Amino acid sequence: MKDNLKADEILAKLFGSVSPARIIELLVSHAGRAFYQREIMFETGLFLHPTQRELENLVDLEIVKKRETNDRVYYEVNTHSPLFKPLREICETAQKSKK
Repeated sequence: MKDNLKADEILAKLFGSVSPARIIELLVSHAGRAFYQREIMFETGLFLHPTQRELENLVDLEIVKKRETNDRVYYEVNTHSPLFKPLREICETAQKSKK
């Protein structure tokens, strides 16, 4: 891997876009914590529509769980998904390669 690539660039090359890569990296690195949509936008630096689109895609794939309350919608990585462990390993490898 090229040494000058950031973790999100590595993941973007793998996933084809920076939007799902940043969201997956955030949620996987904070497994067990739920984020509301605006938090995800702030933490990833993404705009509203890409965030909404990618979250819905990840929910459809059952990689991310969605929980609605009266005033907010929360998202967190689905640690029971068969894809969780490989995604965690990919994110960890990407993080190590940027150091």
